[in-house]
Amino acid sequence: MIDVKHLSKRFNETLAVNDITFSVEPGELFALLGPNGAGKSTTIKMLTTLLKPTSGELSLDGHDVLKEPHLARKSFGIVFQDPSLDTDLSAFENMQLHAVMYGLTLKQSVKNSEELLKLVGLWERKDSLVKTFSGGMKRRLEIARGLLHHPRVLFLDEPTLGLDTQTRNLLWQYVDKMAKEKAMTILFTTHYLEEAENNATRIAVIDHGELLKIGSLKEILKDTDSKNLEQAYLKLTGKAIRDEEVSPHETWRAIRRARSMR
Repeated sequence: MIDVKHLSKRFNETLAVNDITFSVEPGELFALLGPNGAGKSTTIKMLTTLLKPTSGELSLDGHDVLKEPHLARKSFGIVFQDPSLDTDLSAFENMQLHAVMYGLTLKQSVKNSEELLKLVGLWERKDSLVKTFSGGMKRRLEIARGLLHHPRVLFLDEPTLGLDTQTRNLLWQYVDKMAKEKAMTILFTTHYLEEAENNATRIAVIDHGELLKIGSLKEILKDTDSKNLEQAYLKLTGKAIRDEEVSPHETWRAIRRARSMR
């Protein structure tokens, strides 16, 4: 479902992603882990057409991301690390706006919006302005919006960042339910390692743009002689504190560029 071959991305003198290769099978919950600046978000931006790679090949649901970007975009939904909702619109209006961008008919849009807002427990608040929502409600709405066009692949970039433990657990219940009911492939990043331990079918660890390890939790623990994922992660990436990878302003500039190309 996702196929990455010898992918690299260079920003001037910085090699953010360095010749990585991996694939994600249909129906997998695949965790891409790494410290700040490791190359996680840059990889997702290339997969979702927000950035062009310096070199390499990318395929989503059988579509070449570089040669068929429009078809690739129809194949995936995404929840960005940074908030991307229009807080001056209602939950339902945010869903409708997204539907227009993906070319859904009015009938499809209304049907899918109702189905998904009910699924994430927001149907009763469909007419409320998003500015009145809690952080957890906004995240649930972003996930519902990302699924509106019934994508084959869902990208979750730090979907539970800043949420309390109860809301994080609830969100993962929704994600797991949607993955099973919609038979979706999900690639996610997170700094909460227990989320990868509890939810991922396979895990990849990236650092300094290089793919260090990939496999099931059991395989990674065995290969690193570790008792848990945190121990394995620190053995692979070290204990040094890292800088942030990309600023929110750079993220939004990339999003606007991608939207202008549609």
